[in-house]
Amino acid sequence: MELIRKYFPNLSPTQLSQFEQLYDLYFDWNSKINVISRKDIENLYLHHVLHSLSIEQVIHFKAGTTILDVGTGGGFPGVPLAILFPEVQFTLIDSIGKKIKVGSEVSNAIGLKNIVFKHLRIQEEKAKFDFVVSRAVMPLDDLVKLVKKNIKKEGKNAIPNGLICLKGGELQHEILPYKNIADTYEVSDYFKEEFFKTKKVVYVPL
Repeated sequence: MELIRKYFPNLSPTQLSQFEQLYDLYFDWNSKINVISRKDIENLYLHHVLHSLSIEQVIHFKAGTTILDVGTGGGFPGVPLAILFPEVQFTLIDSIGKKIKVGSEVSNAIGLKNIVFKHLRIQEEKAKFDFVVSRAVMPLDDLVKLVKKNIKKEGKNAIPNGLICLKGGELQHEILPYKNIADTYEVSDYFKEEFFKTKKVVYVPL
C-alpha cells in the first residue's frame, strides 16, 4: 500500500480503503481459484495494482468515458483503474468464468459501482467503448484486429479513442505495423521500482 500512497497522494478515503482491501480479498480468493501465481500474490501492489495504474500516466480518463478490459483475468488492469476513476464506466471480460467470478466478488466486496463483469470472448462482445485496455493477453496485431469493432468513433478525451496495452520486454517487432501511429511509454519514467524497467504502455489510436 505504501507504493499506492507514494504515487497517488490525492486519493479519497474511500479509494484508499478500497485499495487497502484488495490484498486480503485477492489472497483469500487466490487460495480457492488461482488467478495470480502463488509466489506472486505477495507482490500484489507492485506487480498487479501499480502496474495497472501505469495507464493513468498516459491518459487521465474524463468522467463518462467507457472502457473495455479484454482478458481481465482476476480484474487487472480494470479493478484498480475503476477505483482510481469512479466516474468512468468499466466492462471487464474474460473467457474463463472462474477468473471473472474472482474479479466480480472482489469488486462487490469493496463496493465498486462503476464496473460490470462478463464471461465471454472478445469476439462475442458487440458493444462500443471509448478505449480498450489490456494486459499482455496476445500479440498487439491480433488484439487490434479483434477490438477495432469495439471502439467508438467520437472521442471525449485528450487523446483519440483506441487501444491501451500493458506490455513487457522487446516490442519493436510487435509494434512495427503501427509504428507510424502508436505511442510507447516507458513505465520506468513514472514508477522507479526495478520491476518496471522493462514495462511499457502501448497506445494505438483506432
